[in-house]
Amino acid sequence: MVPLLLLPLLWGGSLQQQRGYELRVQESVTVQEGLFVHVPCSFFHPWGLGSYSDKLYTYWYQRADDRRSYLVATNNPRETVKREAQGRFLLADPSNGDCSLSLRDARTSDRGTYSFRVERGYNEQHHYLKQLTLQVTDRTEKPDIHLPEPLESGRPAHLACSLPGCCERGGHRLFSWVGAAVDSTTPQMLPYSVLTFTPRPRDHGTNLTCQVKHDKYSVVMERTVRLNVLYAPRNLTIGISFRNVTAFRILQTTSSLPILEGEAVQLLCVADSNPPAELSWFRGSPARTTTPISSTSTLELPRVGTVEEGEFSCLARHPLGSQTLSLNLSLVYPPQLLGPSCSWEDQGLHCSCSSRAQPAPSLRWRLGAELLEGNHSNASCRVTSRSAGPWTNSSLSLSQELSAGLRLSCEASNVHGAQSAAVLLLPGKSVSQAGVVPAALGGAGVMALLSLCLCLLFFCIVRARRKQAAGRPQVRDGEDPVMGTVTWSSKQKPGPGRPPDQVSLAGDFSPSEKQQELHYANLSFHGMKPHDIQDQEATSSPEYSEIKQTSK
Repeated sequence: MVPLLLLPLLWGGSLQQQRGYELRVQESVTVQEGLFVHVPCSFFHPWGLGSYSDKLYTYWYQRADDRRSYLVATNNPRETVKREAQGRFLLADPSNGDCSLSLRDARTSDRGTYSFRVERGYNEQHHYLKQLTLQVTDRTEKPDIHLPEPLESGRPAHLACSLPGCCERGGHRLFSWVGAAVDSTTPQMLPYSVLTFTPRPRDHGTNLTCQVKHDKYSVVMERTVRLNVLYAPRNLTIGISFRNVTAFRILQTTSSLPILEGEAVQLLCVADSNPPAELSWFRGSPARTTTPISSTSTLELPRVGTVEEGEFSCLARHPLGSQTLSLNLSLVYPPQLLGPSCSWEDQGLHCSCSSRAQPAPSLRWRLGAELLEGNHSNASCRVTSRSAGPWTNSSLSLSQELSAGLRLSCEASNVHGAQSAAVLLLPGKSVSQAGVVPAALGGAGVMALLSLCLCLLFFCIVRARRKQAAGRPQVRDGEDPVMGTVTWSSKQKPGPGRPPDQVSLAGDFSPSEKQQELHYANLSFHGMKPHDIQDQEATSSPEYSEIKQTSK
């Protein structure tokens, strides 16, 4: 046996290689840390069969960075190899001249120069001068993940992870999977790992990592992939933008959406799917033959009116399935007041008032400082109100004596605005409602009153023209010399983000404002009580001097 102290001299080339000895092996090998490497090698020697022993032993020595020599592999059971090399360096069968060397789990401490020696008996031994240089580099290789494409939500998938070189010569590693799509698995000693799981929509875009580690080595190798999961539309929602607000607000309910008349509205349809679904809008429920009113996710309604009331549907088309969501638009507007209309009857004064609004308005009466609302009745007053659809009607019957200058008003209101109209009595004496007048006298009284009104009207017209000719101030527009002035005004309660809008029909306004705020008032006299023309002041019925319509 050649002493280890003589090996440096042999490696230094001080001795010439003897004839008949030959070693065929590559001079340099590079392997990444933690991987497996196999170095082919063959040798020749001139020994014959007459040797003392037929058993042939081979040896591989490592000259490490510290310039010391270590035995790392041998088939001689009487020799002990370096502790860190045990089980990792493997030799081939030397009987047929094979000196190949295999290395598992390459480590940085394995770097160095390796020499080969053969031995048969005590007299035949040889150390070959040709050397092998082993380089161990940092690990750059990562596990390979076989990911079937595409992944589909709800359908089981199989993912395989393997490490190049780990399966050579029966090598094994600890495999584990980490990611939001799967529970962290317990590492298993396998040549490769197969993961079976069922992807979900929430797994789309998440990371899945395969980790590989040796049970006795600190190096951890891993590869991470991003999952691409196909899934049908879900969480279909509708957003709305109005009143010049650019941001969309997601609707919590789509059963009914009240929109103020005349407002501009934008509807946005949003669906969560992969790949993105094709979005379109339909009037009513969509059908295969129905043409969409918008082929994008946005539907614009520049001015909402009665035509736009009803159902709108958003359809999300997708290869894995479609989904539909409907929205019902309902039109809302402030009250439009009709009335009050008053007339004398045998039982007293009877007035009626009507209003149309969405939602239906509430009506109430004011008699002087007294507020009359709802349905109630007493000895002198009876109020009856009823609603049907957008209309609300109310009637007021008064059987009490009415004093001059008494103010009677009808008020209508809902959440979007309010409107009122008032009736004022001409100044004069109080009128008693007691007594029954024959129908004939009543008719005569009506005819007399009509004649008197015509005369007074003619007299006022002539007088007004004379004043105009004389350069005197004329009667103002909207003022009647007998009945007084008739004025109307309306006001809407400002909604969120909507400025107050007030139009007065008695003042200056544009033609468009006239058309938008047109109201009606009716004053009629029926069943007038007879009176003595000669004693007109004592028995005359109260006349209406002014009708005002105001807003609150």
